[in-house]
Amino acid sequence: MDTKKKKVLFDTDIGSDIDDAVALAYLLRQPMCELVGITTVTGDTVKRAQLASVLCLAAGKGDVPIYPGCRMPLLDNELQPHVPQADVLPLYNHQKEFPMHRHIQFMIDTIRANPGEISLLAVGPMTNIGLLFATDPEIPGLLKELVLMCGVFTNTLPRVGPREWNAYGDSHSTAIIYNTRPAVHRSIGLDVTCQVTMGSNEVRERFNVDLLKIVLTMAEIWFNRRSIITFHDPLAASTLFDESICGFERGKVDVELLSDRVRGMTYFKADKENGPHEVALRVNKEKFFEHYFSLF
Repeated sequence: MDTKKKKVLFDTDIGSDIDDAVALAYLLRQPMCELVGITTVTGDTVKRAQLASVLCLAAGKGDVPIYPGCRMPLLDNELQPHVPQADVLPLYNHQKEFPMHRHIQFMIDTIRANPGEISLLAVGPMTNIGLLFATDPEIPGLLKELVLMCGVFTNTLPRVGPREWNAYGDSHSTAIIYNTRPAVHRSIGLDVTCQVTMGSNEVRERFNVDLLKIVLTMAEIWFNRRSIITFHDPLAASTLFDESICGFERGKVDVELLSDRVRGMTYFKADKENGPHEVALRVNKEKFFEHYFSLF
């Protein structure tokens, strides 16, 4: 059994959907995770960085580097300029200022300083990662693994899809990413993550501990519009440390760029022998929740 901590670089659009904060709390409490940096993406990335710093400081990990990233997609329209959960910032100690316009160089430097050791976890629109791979094409080959909350790969769930937010939030960056070949290129899509949900009343009961108390204050803003949390990003994060939570299949993912109507749609074709990508097709919901809450 490998007992060495994983070096995780976390790219997130924390502050819109609540699941990013739920995922960050998990990474900060996961004993096998060495969080080597956080980059934020889309819209007001400084406020997103400030929210990330709230949790890092509360966890006693204020030394985790945080870099605001790209505000706009490469070519697509911006989908989420605002950061609703930033309303909680006056309640908590947080970092106010960050290194600006240095996120790509930070990622390059971190990955090159740790060849074959960085697990890159991306759970927001793919702009930062697409730009990273375009800027330094050797970077994918220097990663230990690339894990994405991105795409829709089956029609398992009615009324889910056909597109997923992170994929079509910057469709061209998504295409760049799926045209690369890290040693491990793994995706957990909307058709799987939407199977892992929790209602607001149960969230209020179970999040009344540790870092999750802070996440709950952010969640109350989310509950103004939704009555459930879907654990998209925490599920992707958990597979870094227990792959058996999801069942994966190897194949090839292509990204739609030609049609405006379905731009960013992901297509998966199974190829167990030569496929460069792995996508989640199944999830053990009970195992995920047991794994997640065991840390708090």
